[in-house]
Amino acid sequence: MNKAILAAICGIAISISGCTKYLDVVPDNTLKLENIFNLKQDAYNALAKVYSYIPDDDLTHNSSWLLGDEWLARLDLNNSSNYLRGIRIMRGLQSQTSPLLGYWSGTGAGKPMYEAMRQADIFLENIGNVKDMTDQEKREWSAQVKFLKAYYAFQLVKQYGPIVIMKKTANPESTKDELFIPRSTVKESFDFILGLIEEAMPDLKERVLENDLGQIDRVAAKAIKARILVYQASPFFNGNMEFFGDFVNAEGEPFFPMNYDKEKWKLALDALNEAIALAEQNGMGMYTYPKEAFLYDRESFSKNPDKMKVLYDLRMVITDPWNKELIWGISGINFRSAGLGAAANIRLPIGYGDGLANSSSQSFQWLGASYQMAERYYTQNGLPIDEDLTYDLNGIHDVVRLPGVNDSEYEELEGYMQPGAETINLYLNREPRFYANLGITGGFWRAHGVRINTQFYYNSDGGRSSSYFPSDFLASGIGVQKLTHPESQSGNWERVIKYPLPLIRMSDLYLMRAEAQNEYYGPSEQVYEDINKIRRRAGIPDVQESWGNASLTRTLNKHRDKEGLRDIILQERSIEFAFEGLRFWDMWRTKRATQAFSSPIWGWDTDGKDAKTFFVLSVKQQRRFTLTDYLWPIDLNEINTNSKLIQNPGWVN
Repeated sequence: MNKAILAAICGIAISISGCTKYLDVVPDNTLKLENIFNLKQDAYNALAKVYSYIPDDDLTHNSSWLLGDEWLARLDLNNSSNYLRGIRIMRGLQSQTSPLLGYWSGTGAGKPMYEAMRQADIFLENIGNVKDMTDQEKREWSAQVKFLKAYYAFQLVKQYGPIVIMKKTANPESTKDELFIPRSTVKESFDFILGLIEEAMPDLKERVLENDLGQIDRVAAKAIKARILVYQASPFFNGNMEFFGDFVNAEGEPFFPMNYDKEKWKLALDALNEAIALAEQNGMGMYTYPKEAFLYDRESFSKNPDKMKVLYDLRMVITDPWNKELIWGISGINFRSAGLGAAANIRLPIGYGDGLANSSSQSFQWLGASYQMAERYYTQNGLPIDEDLTYDLNGIHDVVRLPGVNDSEYEELEGYMQPGAETINLYLNREPRFYANLGITGGFWRAHGVRINTQFYYNSDGGRSSSYFPSDFLASGIGVQKLTHPESQSGNWERVIKYPLPLIRMSDLYLMRAEAQNEYYGPSEQVYEDINKIRRRAGIPDVQESWGNASLTRTLNKHRDKEGLRDIILQERSIEFAFEGLRFWDMWRTKRATQAFSSPIWGWDTDGKDAKTFFVLSVKQQRRFTLTDYLWPIDLNEINTNSKLIQNPGWVN
């Protein structure tokens, strides 16, 4: 996001402390609303305030990225409703009296999206009063705000389904009927959102300049529009009689569309083609690492150049700031002390680097991966482990000793696994994203400016410690290094490398296009090509090669069947966007969440001091996700205030 806007957001209590009361409530007779929009700088602060409602997904305890089954946090934090709210929802601890991550009213660390839309309306109604702005500037800023209003409405639709659409901004003369409005249908909600985006599109810049990165432009708006259309076409919103056949408004009209409409996938596909074409015209595409390797990896690069190049492409795709794959991201907010990257980063062990060993600064070491994630990644053949005929499922937990540095067998492991280290078969012969994203026993952790030989046993590198912060540990014994920049350091030499929180990337567009193409036309070479863009960057065989080889796969030619290819695309998305907050919504919009998220979360014994005692799999946390949980409860205070609101199914009024 633009540095000036960031400064305005971060310093909002100072820079617009006087105007906040106008933007939040109806003004009194002593002050005039138009004064807030007297000069360009005032309007800029108001624009920053509208941007400030983008959800705090960088903050661990506020993050929707913890929804799903990818993350497991230090277990002793889970007892407070103020901590790890995303995980609490997955444990079945959602509350209708104070909903967690509730965007309707801003409860449970959720941003209040209706308030955000009200701020947008106030901006749009008053931007014309600014004296020192050109008409073109006013139109462009207004277009940004219209898009943001639509984006916030979409956040509400994801959580609640049918929303309340305010036709007019509230004022002292507003009648009761104007203030208390019933919910619109899902179709009306999507039409409202898409209409706002279309209205904004002509006045947006095609692509913002470097100093304005993070502000909405036409490339980002088309990408988000395409995502919204994919959601609208997905089973949750497209003919969902199964879930919501009896969820009706006061007139008895169903809130959700009851009949499946295949043409919605065509609308999504057309939008995806437009978004991808415009992005590619502006130089965007799949990221590859453009710089020289870090000093500690240069020997590995010389010995294993091809595989190390793939590893760096994958390790840096999120943390290399504003690279060519990032369409829209939010910077300046995801580097706070409670950020996901800091919560997941392990301590700097004794003997590494020149910083303060085991400092908790920016490396809290208590947010890790679930055991499910260790199994979800593909094998080196680009297949799930239970589909690869060459993968010994019976021996995946067997402990093995890796080849030594001078053994020829170690050459292909160079830079991926430690020579001569102890590990298990599950961690071998996996795809490069497995090694780039996770922290595993016998592998490497790139952070603090060094390469750490992780073991994760008790009192070993990356593991639970008896002397340094013993309550801070990775509860599953598996780490996540994807969201931590390798050069970020803690302790006396604290240095946090900033990068934008990704909201949508090119790889997302390609895989959504593959999905839409498959849903509308079925399997084709065009679908395979979009999937293979992601697989080739990941260093695994093309989808046809993996699934069409009778000597490799149990389900031969699964990719030639529409339903089979749908499963392949969704797993590809689960891997490519692991820990980025998308898997939950993919399972949700395809009506798979109940099955996907009702299993316990497993992990290793973090008190184990060696392989025999550490690699003992056990349930770490029970999870529950029911049909009721698909839609968030509307806060009871809202229900009691507005008698026209109908509560979501399963939540008692």
